[in-house]
Amino acid sequence: MSAFHLSRRSVLAGTAAAAAVVSLPSVQGQAAAATPAKSGYRWRNVVQGGTGFITGVLFHPSVRGLAYLRTDIGGAYRWDDRADRWIPLTDHLGWDDWNLLGVEAMAVDPAHPNRVYLSLGAYTQSWAGNGAVLRSDDRGATWKRTDLSVKLGANEDGRGCGERLLVDPRDSDTLWLGTRHDGLLKSTDRGASWKAVSFPAAPSATGQGVTLLVAAGRSVYAGWGDSDGTSANLYRTADGVTWEAVPGQPTGTAAKVPVRAAYDRHARELYVTYADAPGPNGQADGSVHKLRTASGKWSEVTPVKPGGATSDGGTDSFGYGGVAVDARCPGTVVVSTNNRWSLVDTLYRTTDGGRTWTSLKDKAVLDVSETPYLKWGADKPKFGWWIQAVGLDPFDSRHVVHGTGATLYGTRDLKHFAPQIRGVEEASIRQLVSPPSGEAHLLSGSGDIGVMYHERLTASPSRGMASNPVFGSSTGLSLATAKPSYVVRAGWGDHGNGASSNDGGKTWTPFKTQPDVAKSAPGPIATNADASVLLWSFGTANPAHRSTDNGATWTEIPTFPKGAAPVADPVDPARCYAFDTTTGTLFASTDSGRTFTARATGLSSGDTEFQLVAAPGRTGDLWLSLKGNGLYRSTDGGATFTKVSSCHASHTLGFGKAARGASYPALYMVGTTETITAVYRSDDEAKTWTRINDDRHQWGWTGAAITGDPRVYGRVYIATNGRGVQYGEPA
Repeated sequence: MSAFHLSRRSVLAGTAAAAAVVSLPSVQGQAAAATPAKSGYRWRNVVQGGTGFITGVLFHPSVRGLAYLRTDIGGAYRWDDRADRWIPLTDHLGWDDWNLLGVEAMAVDPAHPNRVYLSLGAYTQSWAGNGAVLRSDDRGATWKRTDLSVKLGANEDGRGCGERLLVDPRDSDTLWLGTRHDGLLKSTDRGASWKAVSFPAAPSATGQGVTLLVAAGRSVYAGWGDSDGTSANLYRTADGVTWEAVPGQPTGTAAKVPVRAAYDRHARELYVTYADAPGPNGQADGSVHKLRTASGKWSEVTPVKPGGATSDGGTDSFGYGGVAVDARCPGTVVVSTNNRWSLVDTLYRTTDGGRTWTSLKDKAVLDVSETPYLKWGADKPKFGWWIQAVGLDPFDSRHVVHGTGATLYGTRDLKHFAPQIRGVEEASIRQLVSPPSGEAHLLSGSGDIGVMYHERLTASPSRGMASNPVFGSSTGLSLATAKPSYVVRAGWGDHGNGASSNDGGKTWTPFKTQPDVAKSAPGPIATNADASVLLWSFGTANPAHRSTDNGATWTEIPTFPKGAAPVADPVDPARCYAFDTTTGTLFASTDSGRTFTARATGLSSGDTEFQLVAAPGRTGDLWLSLKGNGLYRSTDGGATFTKVSSCHASHTLGFGKAARGASYPALYMVGTTETITAVYRSDDEAKTWTRINDDRHQWGWTGAAITGDPRVYGRVYIATNGRGVQYGEPA
């Protein structure tokens, strides 16, 4: 068994047998984080260290050291015991399958260790595609896929419930799949095909449907999330055909929604966590109950009932989330609270079947030295929040892991906890800047975790997320090209929405003042080339503002197109640009942003994701990505644009160091040159393009941002929506 060092070694260590690689006629999954692509590129994550909601973790019950992890928007992972890290399993899902990066549920087959199943689909809205089921015979190295006729909701409320997918305990060829709006599905051919089956509760168009499926002996139990607190919400089948409400089950607000369940096979007891809402948000009440399956007797074993008073005079409101039983010790169970913001969420552990409980948080020692951002600008990190994923190693009773909204904590002694997240990157990246000088080759802006200064690409930033102030989501990030030590950022925060840095993004100072609208509608921000002017946009309902004193004072810019993203000319400080996506008009300023006038008109309009960028080292050299309408270029400061004939679609475009002998920077694009939306590089001003990713490295939607490295030819950074920053280099 691998040695355990809290801050430097991951906790999921063991001696798992090597997976047998089976050749399957399917789309390949990513086998290793740094495997060279067939395109000749080597792809890796820029390490941030988790950063997203871990919605489920599942130890294999019969193989030491084998575990799986799922996320709400960033795919699924398998624990690689030899490499001591998590391995992404769904990076092969491409642009058209972006919705499938949300993993609704996962299942393993206790009798066949190499088999694993995933149900995929992030949203149930009309604009999202249908869900799918992936099945693998080699632990996710390769997959076969079945598209469903229903939608799943891995990034909606209830995403921490589950698991909604189960291998039948009586027959490994039979699988059950709970849906939110379409009832219960069943497969008798190992997930190759699915049919709806009769179930006692009727699904609704807006409800939760089946929240969990769990095997208890040879029976299957299903939780129902649409009960009103008085009707049944837990059902079972003993024959795989007929379902019945479980007699004597708890009722009331505290037992309205069954969130998770786990079965103690030694004591023959089923533990169920409940809340008044599916979570992770909105829970204020909850409970824990157990069912002795042999006798049908129910007992409430809630560790602490919500509703008590807090020291600040508030109410200790929360629900219950994760639950895991000890496979070796009867009566040993771990449950989690969820949405407990005042007193902070915790894990409760019992060794006597729920008669007494101990809070693991109370004596926990947290070490986040490997992922410092978890302090969120404070002195110390939280034990957890949004805890709905809890795992207990079936081969080690003191090895417990729990997911949070940003990481996976683990312990082997029930006291010392550290993030056990190596290999998992789930951030939704919004902005990328690669400075031409300085220690860091990359600055990133993300949803939920603000801005990070990446002094190393292979380790979580030592400074954590940018503070003073701390942002939740970043909305803007800009560097002064003639003074690259000066950087500005904007975002959502409780203590200010804009800041500047004079050391390349290492440290920050909040603007002395900000427009009133900045708190409710912070948008993209830009600095001009010499850092003398700031331009800040605040959405289509508000005027943009300008500052000439580093944010000490601000004035409105009446002529700036509302909602547009400001773009500075990289050479001339007096020139700035903005593309009005609502009218398809390019606006330009020649007086440092005081006034803007319309130039090119009649361009494509109506899509807020259209992007304008300026080529480095040149004045007035603009490139406009209009998604399916193509790529356009202007060399006269936006007076005219010409369509680039070499590509059919362009979603995001960036620049990097020129190839040897080339006079123009390398271009990097997410777009389409013929039929495939992919990542491309051009070394000849977009006359020709080379695809540099392959079918194993796609990462769903990648349309937010891309940039090359101005100091390293061939290196490119790509923003993903759930798989963090991917960076590629020629192998």
